[in-house]
Amino acid sequence: MSVSPSASPAVAAPTQADLLDFVRRTAADAELISSLPLDPEGRTWIRLEGPGGSEAWLIGWPPGTGTGWHDHAESVGAFLTAAGELKEHALAARLPADGWKTLELSDDVDRERELPAGKGRAFGHHHVHEVLNESTEQHAISVHAYYPPLPQIRRYSRTGQILRLEHVERPEDWQ
Repeated sequence: MSVSPSASPAVAAPTQADLLDFVRRTAADAELISSLPLDPEGRTWIRLEGPGGSEAWLIGWPPGTGTGWHDHAESVGAFLTAAGELKEHALAARLPADGWKTLELSDDVDRERELPAGKGRAFGHHHVHEVLNESTEQHAISVHAYYPPLPQIRRYSRTGQILRLEHVERPEDWQ
């Protein structure tokens, strides 16, 4: 069987490992990292070209800022701290994708990670977390990649072990 020269092979979707490799390589680009404008009040970002059609971002975090609890729906992803230090609080539990507004979490689901410059992680579908720059003086900068490109972000509030779905953001809300 021969393949015609005009036929293009299907490109495999990037894996979590591919995304982690991308954010690691991108975070090592000192010129790119230094090009991000930093604001003392709010997060700043630049959209990047991610691998294999993924969505990628370079994000600046002023001291004391964070994302709040959220997930990335059906997307897998990776992020890595390029400068400063971030902290991630995550839930080590697979939550139902839809059909709920309030969940009571068990006592053993909380995970915390310190992510100094050069450290990052990959994550799977429906990964619920919050990312924080707890520094009172120093900006942090990170690189993020998601595949497929984010169809939505679900935002949550948390009081003790109660997690509440507050609202759903779509791409047009943040681009």
